[in-house]
Amino acid sequence: MTSPDSTASPDGPASSDGSGSSGDPGSPASPAPVGGAGVIETTGIEIIAESERTAKPRDLVWPWFAANVSVFGMSYGSYLLGFSISFVQATIVAVIGIVISFALCGLVAIAGKRGSAPTMVLSRAAFGVHGQKVPGIVSWLTSIGWETSLAISAVLATATVFDVLGLASGQAVTVIAAILIAALIVTASVLGYHTIMKLQSILTWATGAMTILFMILTIPHIDLAAVLSAPSGSPQAMIGALVMVMTGFGLGWINIAADWSRYQKRTASDGSIVLWNTVGGAAAPVVLVIFGLLLAGSDEGLAGAIEGDPIGALVTILPLWALIPFWIVAVLTLVSGAVLGIYSSGLTLISLGIRIPRPAAAAVDGVILTAGTIWVAFFATSFIGPFQSFLITLGVPIAAWAGILIADILSRRANYDEKALFDPAGRYGAVDWTSVITMVVASILGWGLVVNSFAEAAPWNNWQGYLLEPLGLGTFVDDPAGAYWDGNWAYSNIGVLLALVLGFVVTWFARRGKIRRQEQR
Repeated sequence: MTSPDSTASPDGPASSDGSGSSGDPGSPASPAPVGGAGVIETTGIEIIAESERTAKPRDLVWPWFAANVSVFGMSYGSYLLGFSISFVQATIVAVIGIVISFALCGLVAIAGKRGSAPTMVLSRAAFGVHGQKVPGIVSWLTSIGWETSLAISAVLATATVFDVLGLASGQAVTVIAAILIAALIVTASVLGYHTIMKLQSILTWATGAMTILFMILTIPHIDLAAVLSAPSGSPQAMIGALVMVMTGFGLGWINIAADWSRYQKRTASDGSIVLWNTVGGAAAPVVLVIFGLLLAGSDEGLAGAIEGDPIGALVTILPLWALIPFWIVAVLTLVSGAVLGIYSSGLTLISLGIRIPRPAAAAVDGVILTAGTIWVAFFATSFIGPFQSFLITLGVPIAAWAGILIADILSRRANYDEKALFDPAGRYGAVDWTSVITMVVASILGWGLVVNSFAEAAPWNNWQGYLLEPLGLGTFVDDPAGAYWDGNWAYSNIGVLLALVLGFVVTWFARRGKIRRQEQR
């Protein structure tokens, strides 16, 4: 976007009265030196040098497609039908939720092109240099959780395939798989952006082709009559399913969306960035989820098995000769998604003030990922319960933050003052209390309107839903056989959408004047 503000020229870093180093001494606002395209990317959260901004919008297809072509997406067919909705309703929900959520990622990716910095650094324009630490911590936890869940799925798939083939079984397989998979994820993440982009472009074609083969092999298991016999559910159930799809796909990635567009040319079209980000992220999941609906709707046993081991359950419907190829594809696609997560979580860690090189930050998060993977693989009795509970809980503040940042991005007419992103005395200030308070309030209201659907698997999350009874949207029934919520809206988890919309609306109206003043400084 051409800026009327001469201090925010698209031809280079914006000028500012601040030094650019007082906010993050270890992360200067000056452009990163040329050489980031080496074997190991040394660029951290600093501004990307103009000479390194060579990517084109269509390049965004590779990381997003490769990370989301995972057969894990098929398991969402079972999760959607769990809301007691029909195949047609679930298909509508899947298409709308996936496309819209990745389009929101595309809007955030615009900021990467305008500011050439990671998402959580660019978010400082909305929250202030120090105020950004509030959503930054939530973002880091979200990324760590996502990458760990993907690694866990890869480990469980490995254990299942090896056991079915009679090659090996037991805890030794789980430990070895966890270590090797974590090592692969961490290695790619430490090498950085350029290696990941090359890796993802290869994985896109390889895993895409093998996923199509998997679908062809499993078509005989589809019973269309059984699929279409499922009765329709309520509109509230559809909303609940929509929220799960949005948090499980696009909203799960939205906090890292600008990390992959910061190498884009200044002249790249905003519309093209949104388009290719959406196409890359949504194309595969839409097909995979609908196919997963067909499989889960055909076999109740398969749908139930997905609860404990999503990938392993899909293995059971394949011929033996296809297990090894399927396992390789499943692991690579899951690793692909985890690589994006751990790369970005490392950047977020640095943005919080941890003064270590980017490769070291990725390695730190890799250690956490490995420990979390081993813990869940050995001690968690259910995978999907804690995972979905985790998604909804962190999905509320992430949705609030996303609404705030998207409104901020759409309100701006000028490129970012890049030095001010690192200077609490600059135009963005130390703390933007309007944004911080909006996020906190939207999160509190949102948590009050979501419930923990997995009370037994994740009892630590039973504190939510405190606004349902006061608003007449649900009643908590403390049944000795198992407590539950009664009411059509109780399990809609509408709090996520409320947080997103509230964050956007408040920011759109309350901060527009301040944004104009910032751009005139």
